[in-house]
Amino acid sequence: MSARSAVFRDLAISDHEFALFRDLVREHAGITLGAHKRHLLRARLGRRLRALGMDTFAEYYQYLTDPELGGAAELITFINAITTHKTDFFREPHHFEYLTRRWASPLRAATERGGQRRLRLWSAACSSGEEPYTLAMVLAEAGLTGPGWDTRILASDIDTDCLAQTESGVYPTDRVTPVRPDLLKRYFLRGTGRYGAEVRVRPELRALVTVRRINLAESTWPIHARFHVIFCRNALIYFDRTMQKAILERLVSFLEPGGLLFLGHAESVFGLVDGLSHLGNTIYARTADVRAGLLP
Repeated sequence: MSARSAVFRDLAISDHEFALFRDLVREHAGITLGAHKRHLLRARLGRRLRALGMDTFAEYYQYLTDPELGGAAELITFINAITTHKTDFFREPHHFEYLTRRWASPLRAATERGGQRRLRLWSAACSSGEEPYTLAMVLAEAGLTGPGWDTRILASDIDTDCLAQTESGVYPTDRVTPVRPDLLKRYFLRGTGRYGAEVRVRPELRALVTVRRINLAESTWPIHARFHVIFCRNALIYFDRTMQKAILERLVSFLEPGGLLFLGHAESVFGLVDGLSHLGNTIYARTADVRAGLLP
């Protein structure tokens, strides 16, 4: 073990330092860090201290907050370091089963009778992209993409590192384990040679997804469209109740009448926002004609 590693192993973050970083996270990401997150913050920032050759959290805080030193660029790196990214392809599969059977199939039938073929979906807090590409596979399998369709999926997150991976569409082979073999063959390219342990999303699927950095905690979002489906799963749990309410109200405002909202298994809209009808396990529809949740 190097001398620097030994020093860091014993380096504690003081109450004052934790409060300073906690307030920065709250100000710039809207995320509330409880006292139980202290060890997590220390561990994640510790890696950044080592990368910068720093020995104390006070030194890093000065670097982070001084526009002549780290400034805005380091703030993005800081936010990337402290945000949590747990995601998988087809995570919480009941959501995608509902989307396929109760939404996509009736929609496909309706378009064959002359319904419109324009679809907009949003994967908010998309992490490294598994969710939006799962949505893309669901739509493609349902026949809601390709010639004659104007289908787009917005994939957003606050973490620029995650967005870069989403943009690339490249994943280690162990990350695609939840994808059925037939879907894996149809929608991914296997790497060869030194890239043999990776897969890449096929260009036609990748073309459905637009990647954008969006901070859900900000009062306005750079979006100028409404969506037929919004996935915002396992993000609200990191915000306090006031911020949850504000985010949910904005999400509802970006839903088409009857549009669907999918939340994480530990999240709920009850007591926070009006204008939604509960359709199933963490599945909601904007209540301007709830039945229209099946149709855009």
